[in-house]
This record gives sequence, structure tokens and C-alpha cells, in this order.
Amino acid sequence: MSRWVDAWYRDAGWLQALRPLAWLYRRGVEARQRAYAAGRYTVWRSPVPVVVVGNLTLGGTGKSPLVAWLARWLGEQGWRPGIVSRGYGGQAPRYPLYVNTDSDPAHSGDEPLMLAQQTGRPVVVDPDRPRGARKLIAAGCDIIIADDGLQHLALGRDLELVVVDGALGFGNGRCLPAGPLREPLSRLDSVDAVIVNGAQGAERAVAGHAMHLEPARWRHLTDDACYPIARVPFSGRVHALAGIGHPARFFATLTALGVAHDAHPLADHHRYSAEDLRFADNRPVVMTAKDAVKCRRFANERCWALDVEAVPDPAFADWLRERLATLVAERHDTLQPATCEVNDG
Repeated sequence: MSRWVDAWYRDAGWLQALRPLAWLYRRGVEARQRAYAAGRYTVWRSPVPVVVVGNLTLGGTGKSPLVAWLARWLGEQGWRPGIVSRGYGGQAPRYPLYVNTDSDPAHSGDEPLMLAQQTGRPVVVDPDRPRGARKLIAAGCDIIIADDGLQHLALGRDLELVVVDGALGFGNGRCLPAGPLREPLSRLDSVDAVIVNGAQGAERAVAGHAMHLEPARWRHLTDDACYPIARVPFSGRVHALAGIGHPARFFATLTALGVAHDAHPLADHHRYSAEDLRFADNRPVVMTAKDAVKCRRFANERCWALDVEAVPDPAFADWLRERLATLVAERHDTLQPATCEVNDG
């Protein structure tokens, strides 16, 4: 996939041959959207608010850290949030699957397990998103966060949040397979908010709330002991592993922290084995939190994770607080019993 990503973001000439397929893909996406809007496909409407977090492009944008931030922030505001996910990369024996902090990532997928560990909130994996949401509601959740749910239209939503990688943007701006877009850029006109992760490039800049990813702690994989970022718990050059959508972001973060490393980029959702952690030398191995959930069971004392957290601008939290208050008021009004005027005359 890295060859494709590289081609999309430098607009390689050979992609021109794929434009007819991209046109067909776009028409298919638009036809599906019209079918849902016209009621030809069923949309399940939740009795509690649903906040969808997604992106328009293939690859990592910082979406999962924002989901984790949302879950923690909503809890601080008095909500009981739950997270529903497709669980990409996992295959459970049955669905819906309730994800515990010690779930098998081969069943849950890496991102749902990471979110369960980072937030302590209920996480359910189910290809049938409405069914997964109903399980969360039955468990007592009063608001649902749909991770990577923008294109899953069978689940009705109250708010749509799109995360954009500020540095990468939208590549050549074309739909699959000629470009990285899951949906045309016009989809941004219908979402509730755009959150831009990191500084934007000059081309194809998009208006939205700013967000950045902030290194939070170093974590030892064998015992979960955590150390502050300023206190690097290992020394010397390390092996850096990143099986995420945009590995270069992780390597750049290590460089900014002054950690010399040999970069080992891997495919997004890479299926790790113990062999991936074996090197001829005895240097430390540092990886992302998403990689760590798949490596912990066979990690050794040389293995560390760098945990990062999303930091949206304060204006986004203010906007979200107001929108949720409006949603609650609207739902309250809808559920009020009708009143009748009695004419005594």
C-alpha cells in the first residue's frame, strides 16, 4: 500500500489510467448516499446521541487519538460514552464483541483494543454498527462515539466530525483508486466540523479546528510502567517500529524528542510476530501504542511504547459543548408529551 500512498500524494503520472475507475467509484458512492437519503436503505436512529468520527482518505489522520480524547472529555462532562468500531484487522468468533483491556487483538482489531486501554470506557466491535451501538446502550451508555464511522450510513448520527492530516491533506484530490479519497471532497460541505491535525500545507488547505498530537509518556511493554516524556528511560540509538497509516509522523516525533533511531515502517494494521522484534543487536525497540497492543504478549524487556494524546484547540471543546447542549434540548422537546387545550365553553 505504501507505493499507492506515495503515488497518490505526488500525483504520479501512471494514475491517469485509473481515472475512469475513480469516476465509477465516485458515482457508486454518490448513488449509495442518495439511496440512504431516499429511505431505500434502512438507517437506525439511536435513542441517545451518536457522534461519528471519520476521515475522507485512506491511511492515518490522527482519528483514533481524537476518539480517545472525546471519550475522556465526554466523561468529564458527565456523559457515559461508549465507542463502537468495525474492528478492522480483527475477526471475532461472534459479534457484537465487547472489548476488554486484555482482549485478543486478533479478535478485536488493534485500534479498538488500544481505545479500551486508553480510555477505560466501554468499546464494542461489530461490522453491524447499529447492533453494536444497541449493546453499548444496553450497557448504560448515554452517548455513542462511532470510530471511523463516516461512511457507515446505516447508523444514524447527530454529529459528524472529520479529521484531516494537515501535512498530507487530500493528496491529488481524487477518489479511489486514482487517489486516496473514500468520498469526494464535496462531502466536507455536509459534515458538522473538520479537525485538522498538525500544520497545514499551502495547497488544498481546509478551514477547521486545529489539533495536534502531543507525546504523553513512555510505557514499558512488559509491566506497563510509565515514565514522563522528559525522562527518556533508555539510552542510545533505538529501533523504531510503526505499523500505522502515516509512519513518518511517528519517526518525526522521535526525532523531535531527540531519540536517535533506525526507522522500520510497516503496513498499517501490520500483523506482528515475535520475529518483528528480533534484531541482531541488543538495542531498545520503540513503537506506537497501536503497535504495542499486538506486541505485548511476546514483548521483552527492551520494548517500549510512546503514548500520544490528541490536543484539540479550546474552541473545539466550546463548540462541542454547545452543540451537545442543543442536541439534548432538541431531544427533550421531542420527547415531551403533547398538550391539549380544553375549551370549557
